[in-house]
Amino acid sequence: MWAPRSFGCSTGRLCPADGTTSTTAAGKTSAKRRRTTPGGVISLLAPAVLAALIVVGTFADGRDLTLDARAAGLAAGATVIALRAPLVVIVLVAAGSAAAARALGAA
Repeated sequence: MWAPRSFGCSTGRLCPADGTTSTTAAGKTSAKRRRTTPGGVISLLAPAVLAALIVVGTFADGRDLTLDARAAGLAAGATVIALRAPLVVIVLVAAGSAAAARALGAA
Protein backbone atom coordinates (compact mmCIF):
# COMPACT_ATOMS: atom_id res chain seq x y z
CA MET A 1 0.00 0.00 0.00
CA TRP A 2 1.20 3.49 -0.78
CA ALA A 3 0.21 6.80 0.69
CA PRO A 4 1.43 10.21 -0.40
CA ARG A 5 2.57 12.49 2.38
CA SER A 6 0.44 15.36 1.08
CA PHE A 7 -2.67 13.63 2.44
CA GLY A 8 -1.35 13.80 5.98
CA CYS A 9 -0.41 10.13 6.34
CA SER A 10 2.68 9.44 8.39
CA THR A 11 3.21 5.96 6.93
CA GLY A 12 1.76 4.01 4.07
CA ARG A 13 -0.04 1.70 6.47
CA LEU A 14 -2.00 4.30 8.40
CA CYS A 15 -4.06 5.68 5.51
CA PRO A 16 -5.76 2.38 4.64
CA ALA A 17 -6.35 1.77 8.35
CA ASP A 18 -7.94 5.20 8.74
CA GLY A 19 -10.13 4.58 5.70
CA THR A 20 -11.21 1.19 6.99
CA THR A 21 -12.03 2.58 10.42
CA SER A 22 -14.05 5.49 9.06
CA THR A 23 -15.93 3.23 6.62
CA THR A 24 -16.77 0.81 9.41
CA ALA A 25 -17.97 3.62 11.67
CA ALA A 26 -20.10 5.11 8.89
CA GLY A 27 -21.64 1.72 8.15
CA LYS A 28 -22.52 1.09 11.78
CA THR A 29 -24.17 4.47 12.23
CA SER A 30 -26.15 4.27 9.00
CA ALA A 31 -27.23 0.68 9.67
CA LYS A 32 -29.14 1.87 12.72
CA ARG A 33 -31.26 4.15 10.55
CA ARG A 34 -32.06 1.78 7.71
CA ARG A 35 -32.54 -1.94 7.37
CA THR A 36 -30.98 -3.57 4.33
CA THR A 37 -31.47 -7.00 2.88
CA PRO A 38 -28.57 -8.99 1.40
CA GLY A 39 -29.88 -8.15 -2.08
CA GLY A 40 -29.95 -4.46 -1.15
CA VAL A 41 -26.34 -4.59 0.01
CA ILE A 42 -25.24 -6.23 -3.23
CA SER A 43 -27.08 -3.62 -5.29
CA LEU A 44 -25.21 -0.91 -3.35
CA LEU A 45 -21.88 -2.68 -3.75
CA ALA A 46 -21.80 -2.69 -7.56
CA PRO A 47 -21.79 1.12 -8.01
CA ALA A 48 -19.19 1.48 -5.25
CA VAL A 49 -16.85 -1.01 -6.92
CA LEU A 50 -17.37 0.66 -10.30
CA ALA A 51 -16.57 4.07 -8.81
CA ALA A 52 -13.41 2.68 -7.20
CA LEU A 53 -12.29 1.21 -10.54
CA ILE A 54 -12.89 4.56 -12.26
CA VAL A 55 -10.86 6.43 -9.65
CA VAL A 56 -7.97 3.95 -9.78
CA GLY A 57 -7.98 3.95 -13.57
CA THR A 58 -8.00 7.74 -13.70
CA PHE A 59 -5.57 8.77 -11.00
CA ALA A 60 -3.20 5.80 -10.63
CA ASP A 61 -0.12 5.20 -12.72
CA GLY A 62 1.53 2.14 -11.26
CA ARG A 63 2.20 3.10 -7.66
CA ASP A 64 2.05 6.86 -8.26
CA LEU A 65 -0.79 9.34 -8.31
CA THR A 66 -1.13 11.30 -11.54
CA LEU A 67 -3.16 14.28 -12.59
CA ASP A 68 -3.33 14.34 -16.37
CA ALA A 69 -5.78 14.49 -19.27
CA ARG A 70 -7.78 11.56 -17.88
CA ALA A 71 -8.71 13.67 -14.86
CA ALA A 72 -9.90 16.46 -17.17
CA GLY A 73 -12.07 13.98 -19.04
CA LEU A 74 -13.50 12.62 -15.81
CA ALA A 75 -14.30 16.12 -14.53
CA ALA A 76 -15.97 17.08 -17.80
CA GLY A 77 -17.95 13.84 -17.86
CA ALA A 78 -19.08 14.31 -14.26
CA THR A 79 -20.21 17.85 -15.07
CA VAL A 80 -22.27 16.67 -18.02
CA ILE A 81 -23.74 13.85 -15.92
CA ALA A 82 -24.83 16.45 -13.36
CA LEU A 83 -26.62 18.26 -16.19
CA ARG A 84 -28.45 14.97 -16.96
CA ALA A 85 -27.29 14.68 -20.56
CA PRO A 86 -27.70 11.49 -22.62
CA LEU A 87 -24.96 8.86 -22.47
CA VAL A 88 -23.67 9.58 -25.97
CA VAL A 89 -23.19 13.25 -25.11
CA ILE A 90 -21.42 12.36 -21.86
CA VAL A 91 -18.95 10.08 -23.65
CA LEU A 92 -18.29 12.60 -26.42
CA VAL A 93 -17.72 15.50 -24.01
CA ALA A 94 -15.41 13.44 -21.77
CA ALA A 95 -13.38 12.13 -24.72
CA GLY A 96 -13.22 15.56 -26.33
CA SER A 97 -12.03 17.29 -23.19
CA ALA A 98 -9.37 14.62 -22.58
CA ALA A 99 -8.20 14.97 -26.18
CA ALA A 100 -8.12 18.76 -25.86
CA ALA A 101 -6.11 18.54 -22.63
CA ARG A 102 -3.60 16.22 -24.32
CA ALA A 103 -3.36 18.57 -27.29
CA LEU A 104 -2.64 21.47 -24.95
CA GLY A 105 0.20 19.58 -23.32
CA ALA A 106 -1.24 17.59 -20.43
CA ALA A 107 0.52 14.24 -20.28
